Amino acid sequence: MTRNFAATVRRAAFAATIAGSLAGTGALAQEQATDPGEVVARVGESTVTEADIAFASQDFSEQLSQVPPTQWRKVLTDVVVDMKVLANAAEEAGIADEDGFKRQVEFLTMRALRNAYLAREIEGKVSDEAVQAAYDKEFADYAGEEERKASHILLKSKEEAEAVIAELDGGRDFAELAKEKSTGPSGPNGGDLGYFTRGRMVPEFEKAAFELEVGKHTAEPVETQFGWHVIKVEDARKQPAPDIADVRDRLRQQLLRARYSEVLEELKAKTTIEVTATETEGEAPAAGDEASGAAPKAD
Repeated sequence: MTRNFAATVRRAAFAATIAGSLAGTGALAQEQATDPGEVVARVGESTVTEADIAFASQDFSEQLSQVPPTQWRKVLTDVVVDMKVLANAAEEAGIADEDGFKRQVEFLTMRALRNAYLAREIEGKVSDEAVQAAYDKEFADYAGEEERKASHILLKSKEEAEAVIAELDGGRDFAELAKEKSTGPSGPNGGDLGYFTRGRMVPEFEKAAFELEVGKHTAEPVETQFGWHVIKVEDARKQPAPDIADVRDRLRQQLLRARYSEVLEELKAKTTIEVTATETEGEAPAAGDEASGAAPKAD
C-alpha cells in the first residue's frame, strides 16, 4: 500500500467533511439531507438522490477543495444532473447492452467493492488508540541529540565584539545589547537563536556554543564567515521526542500499510489464484501492478 491508498483515505476524509457540510446547506432540511434515498432532482423519468451527491463528492473531492463550501451542493447537483442526462442518453443508445460496457461495469464494481473493503477493514480498523500505542512504543526510550539554546550578538569587527564582552562583564543585559548592537537578523529578538543540534551552525560557532556552560557568554569573540560573534548559552538539553501531532500521519500510514499487508496475505492464503496470461515479451508491468511491488491504485 503506497500513496495511492493514502490518497483514498484522504479523499474519504474530505468526502466526510463535505457530507457534513452538505447536511447543513441548501434548501433541504438537515434531517432530509441525511437520508441517502431523498430525491434531490428529477431528470426525465430518473431521479438524483442524496446518495448520488455523496458519491459524487468523493469523485470530485479535489475539485471541490477549490470551491467555497457554500457552493458544494449546487456544484455537485449540477454535475450529477449532467451525468444523469448523459447516462440516460447512453441507455437509449443501447450502450448498456454492449459487451465492452458490461466488462467495464464489472471492473468498476470490483474496484468499488475493493475500496469499500479497504475503508472498512483496513482504514476503519486503525484507531486513534492504535496510533497512540505506536507512538508510545516508538518513543518510549527516545534519546534525542544534544541541543543548545543560544543567543548571539553579531558585530563587524573584533574590537566591537571585545567592547560588547566588556559591557557584559560589567553587568549589561545580553538581550538589550543584542537589540542595540547586533547586525544579525536575530538582533531585534535579543539575539535569540532558539534550540539547535550539532551540524546546524557553522563549525566555529557550534564549537563555542557547545563548550560554553549554561548562562555564560564567550570570553573572547568568535569569528565566522558572517563576522564576529559574542555567544551566550541559555539552556542545554537532550532533544525531546516529537509531539504526537507531528508524527501522527506517519504512524497512521505505517499502521495502514501493515494492516493492508496482513489482511491481503490472509485473504490470498485461502484463495486459489492462477495467473493464466503472461506478459508479452519485452512488456513491463503497468504502474501500480501487483508484480511491480506497488500497492494497487485505489480510487
